[in-house]
Amino acid sequence: MNNSVLIALTLTASIVLSPVSIAGTAQGSTHAIKMSSFNLSSQKWQNRVLLVFAPSVDNRTYQQQMQLLQEQKSGFTDRDLILVQVLATDKSYANGQLIDESSAAKLRDRFGVDQENFRIILVGKDGGVKRSDTTPVQVRAIFEQIDAMPMRQQEMRSSR
Repeated sequence: MNNSVLIALTLTASIVLSPVSIAGTAQGSTHAIKMSSFNLSSQKWQNRVLLVFAPSVDNRTYQQQMQLLQEQKSGFTDRDLILVQVLATDKSYANGQLIDESSAAKLRDRFGVDQENFRIILVGKDGGVKRSDTTPVQVRAIFEQIDAMPMRQQEMRSSR
């Protein structure tokens, strides 16, 4: 849809895939990093949200999932899909933008995900949970599920 979303996804993947060099630089930097709150209800009717919960960037299951997501990042924009990484012991991000700890905690509470657990949850534009998995998911499966949704079918017809 727009380049800023693609840039944000690329930055997110870079941060996740090399947490020591990039995240270490950001944390050790003298520049202030702006944190913002993330409210799931503000996305309703605007975006689909893919939530990835994990204990930390070092979690093997999380790393596997992020590698799968990295391979298909262009499809996120087409499907109005926002990636939200909710990490217990590391920084959390929504489309590459740092979100505050209280936003992350609220998401964990809302979906009942303990800090030590991995979970991936797809939330539709209507705000409803469309899928929930405890193991890494192929992005193709997520995209196929989204593409089968009536609202997405309508979007695809109107974009032709």
